[in-house]
Amino acid sequence: MITKKFKLGKKEGNGLCRVIALRSFGCVAKGEVGGFVEKEANLSQEGDAWVSGDAQVYGDAWVSGDARVYGNARVSGDAWVSGDARVSGNARVSKRSLCSRFNFETTAEVELWWKAEDAFEKAAFEKALEKLRNKKGGENIR
Repeated sequence: MITKKFKLGKKEGNGLCRVIALRSFGCVAKGEVGGFVEKEANLSQEGDAWVSGDAQVYGDAWVSGDARVYGNARVSGDAWVSGDARVSGNARVSKRSLCSRFNFETTAEVELWWKAEDAFEKAAFEKALEKLRNKKGGENIR
């Protein structure tokens, strides 16, 4: 059974609750008051993941692993921030998974990451399609 690392404080004016550390872990001290989440499911009880400052995590978003969300960052929708990812400053993440070792401080940086990922996925798809075409003897495969 997992020992809980945080509990939720009372709901504040923004409709979210501050997280409160129940034990020390990573660089978080027992009793430390963190950032805002909508519900317990937004932050993993495992690993060293943490939300701090005025950062907010809500909707179906989830922070796990050793990820950190801090500053005025917002993670929402169905976004997953995991691994060693850092989302900070005024960055906004609201789609897809963000599983990396990168630090994102602005929404523009997050959007640039998605563009690079899309380009990589498109190139990988085109390469796989070309292999398939060659294997099938040049048949009309789209």
